[in-house]
Amino acid sequence: MDLKDFRFTKEHEWVKVDGDIAEIGISDYAQKELGDVVYVELPAVGDSFGRGDACSNIESVKAVSDIYAPVSGEIVEVNVTLESKPEQINLDPYGLGWIFKLKIEDPEELNDLMSAEAYDEYLKGIMEE
Repeated sequence: MDLKDFRFTKEHEWVKVDGDIAEIGISDYAQKELGDVVYVELPAVGDSFGRGDACSNIESVKAVSDIYAPVSGEIVEVNVTLESKPEQINLDPYGLGWIFKLKIEDPEELNDLMSAEAYDEYLKGIMEE
């Protein structure tokens, strides 16, 4: 999959922007680290979060991990399919495994996110530790 339109956080969330809407999920690296996802707690539509706020969590056979808002905004849609099929995150983390969409409050915050290339370099550094 071509990830050139995706941005990433150091916490392994991805963002794909369409106008003023950011679609958010977790990276392929993150889903592999978690293992089999068994439950996703989705945020509520209408809730607002600041950048870096915990707004969701994912439970896997290994751990429970918070999902953080990569940018500030209001939740406008959640992926309700994950309630019955949380494994979508493992099967298609950049497609069907998206978690929520939010209306971006401050587009400037997107500049603080990593490109796919920068994220790959970041992962290489993690793996070398």
